[in-house]
Amino acid sequence: MGLEWSVMTPTLWIYASIWLAAALSPLVHAWIKRTPMALGIGASLILAWLVQSILAWHVGFDLMRIFGALLPAWALETSEMHRYITAAWLHASTIHVLGNALVIILVGVPLEQRLGRGRFLAIYLIGVLGGNIGWTLANWGSTTPCLGASGAAFGLLGCYLACWPRDEIEFPLILIRRWPVAWIALFKFGLEVLQYPTATSNVAHLAHITGFIACYVLAKPIAKGGLIPIGTVDHGPSSKGGQDAQHKAIISRMRDLSTDPWDGDLTGPALRTLQRLREEGDELETRQAWLEQLAEQAQCPVCKGDLDAVEVDGIAVLRCRLDSNHLEWP
Repeated sequence: MGLEWSVMTPTLWIYASIWLAAALSPLVHAWIKRTPMALGIGASLILAWLVQSILAWHVGFDLMRIFGALLPAWALETSEMHRYITAAWLHASTIHVLGNALVIILVGVPLEQRLGRGRFLAIYLIGVLGGNIGWTLANWGSTTPCLGASGAAFGLLGCYLACWPRDEIEFPLILIRRWPVAWIALFKFGLEVLQYPTATSNVAHLAHITGFIACYVLAKPIAKGGLIPIGTVDHGPSSKGGQDAQHKAIISRMRDLSTDPWDGDLTGPALRTLQRLREEGDELETRQAWLEQLAEQAQCPVCKGDLDAVEVDGIAVLRCRLDSNHLEWP
């Protein structure tokens, strides 16, 4: 095990658990509530930083070195592999975490609308690992800690550049306004490349570069089959063209309503609602409205439990409240 594990007392494990809960809770909330994971990640980074700061200032618990920061000297220690991930949830200053959170939200929210949440999370983790592995290989044997989500933030830019370079998104590039993704990504990446050879600060420029490259290279295989086809030109999700394209893409994935799991057992109001659903459920809003009403009138055909109308990738479905394996329809 790494040297620092020897100092972990039961009290310190409690502190580490509090930090981990703070980091995970916004992610779990975003996943359950179907809100953008990019927003959940931004909130997670900020909340983790607040707990990290409180623990460091008030109880002297150095999360950065003892528990989570990446140390290349321990790169091959199996008990320290978690650091390749946890390092991305630790930051050196308020400016550091707010800068990363801002980029992840501004770039991540529209990118997630293109990719879908599962593919977005895959790209984010590739950025985290690509940045940290690249920095570790370049600083092999060092005990200087590396931390922060900058590799993932640059990875999102790399993915966006590879798949939808002509999208326009809000970004503070000289002025806060809508800029083409290609301009933002190439400017930020080029700046890192120029700074890396002569950098004397503590900024891990190489982690930014390798996170960007890893996501750029793997973006198209991951984005294939996502919500919006690669290369779509509609000026981005927030534009009218982008909203129309996203709406059409979601409509195209709506499932057929001709068969149902009750197999003729519905009667009364529930049966009438099902019929209206089939007649009018070819639009997102009307399908959701009729499914919500059907959830109040029908029961799970497996356990006779209550039903909920929930969204899955932007489309309403009925799900058994007790066990989603019982029913997720259509």
